[in-house]
Amino acid sequence: MTRLSWIALLLVFLVAPDLFGQSGTDVEMADVLRRDGKIYTVVAGLTLILTALIFFMIRVDKKIFRLEKRMKE
Repeated sequence: MTRLSWIALLLVFLVAPDLFGQSGTDVEMADVLRRDGKIYTVVAGLTLILTALIFFMIRVDKKIFRLEKRMKE
């Protein structure tokens, strides 16, 4: 990498934390969800959604593979 690339990369890593706007304070919503036990519902929902997306992508990939195989024959 050139020297300019290294400088640009260093600047990105130095400036990036400020771009996210995160402060050192705790997130009130997360504390409430954790205290009420609802955080597990959120995690379960996200896990279910991600699992369904992965399953759907695998099915579509298999169908595309079969169609490509037919096209070659």
